[in-house]
Amino acid sequence: QVQLVESGGGLVQAGGSLRLSCAASRSIFSINAMGWYRQAPGKQRELVARISSGGVIYYADSVKGRFTISRDNAKNTVYLQMNSLKPLDTAVYYCNAREGLVPYDYWGQGTQVTVSS
Repeated sequence: QVQLVESGGGLVQAGGSLRLSCAASRSIFSINAMGWYRQAPGKQRELVARISSGGVIYYADSVKGRFTISRDNAKNTVYLQMNSLKPLDTAVYYCNAREGLVPYDYWGQGTQVTVSS
């Protein structure tokens, strides 16, 4: 089992930047993939970015070129650097850890990101 704690959310103006952090309660070295999802009011939760244990990275089209995901295995932490933020990026952002041959998902409690126009 692993607990995930997000931080770094907040209120920012359009065009600004935020860096989200996700601290895991144990080593993330062997976790298949760490990712960030978001859920805006009235919408489904969507995958924003994911990084595998081998370093393979996926980004949703809507954030390519603006967001960067990274992981620091020594600190058991995953980051999401968000630049050029838009009002459409407003959502609760959730950290996700996917582990196991039959993948099991762990979730953080979420952190609110609000981008004002």
